[in-house]
Amino acid sequence: MRQGITDAVKHLLIINVIMFIGTISIGNGQLFYEWFALYFPKNQLFQPWQLLTHMFMHGDIMHILFNMFALWMFGSAVEQVFGTKKFVTFYLLSGFGAAFIMLAFYYFQYSPLEAELFSSGFDSEEIKKILSTNSISREITVDQRSMLQEMFDIFNSTMVGASGAIMGVLVAFGMLFPESKLMLIFLPIPIKAKYFIPGIIALDLFSAFTGQSIFSPSNTAYMAHVGGALTGFLLMYFWKKNERDKYRWN
Repeated sequence: MRQGITDAVKHLLIINVIMFIGTISIGNGQLFYEWFALYFPKNQLFQPWQLLTHMFMHGDIMHILFNMFALWMFGSAVEQVFGTKKFVTFYLLSGFGAAFIMLAFYYFQYSPLEAELFSSGFDSEEIKKILSTNSISREITVDQRSMLQEMFDIFNSTMVGASGAIMGVLVAFGMLFPESKLMLIFLPIPIKAKYFIPGIIALDLFSAFTGQSIFSPSNTAYMAHVGGALTGFLLMYFWKKNERDKYRWN
């Protein structure tokens, strides 16, 4: 396997760094978030382009350093096999898949709570006003307050980071190089990629449904990781099954 950075990975790194510099230097750290982070679609700050731009946003220096290291480490190897055009397509589709599955997971949590409040006499405008201002002008029960708090957390959530797209790349790496040995920094035991990568995905799935963070920060969008990994797997499966030249486009 040729060492060094590949063209698409290099340009993705540059875009991510530029976006991070813009985030921390323009608009007191808030302007780029309002424009480019991915908001819950019911929030007034949501815009369709955020489905793309959130992939190039990061929350802090450790967030971008970890993601860019993973992009370089695994992305360059995958791009060497795919070629540049196919790698970029794969990367973006994995990121979109991560976003859609994360949003679907949010709706799965949000919609039953909203329906319960509707049945209690709230209307959509009142709920939206409460969630936008975090201010309640009527007497409510303890259960209603708990539901509104849970909805408030989802309504005002933002998703940023390349992690979803990179999880797709990680899956591609595992399927292309299953015998490669990988290890975690804090667990320096070599593990083959075909075991290591499914293990990481399983931990994300566990964290998403239990709320218990294993290795990542507590605000990690675990279902986005799972969504990116699932999208990457489906793309790999489809391309391998349907193309005479299994991987490269150029």
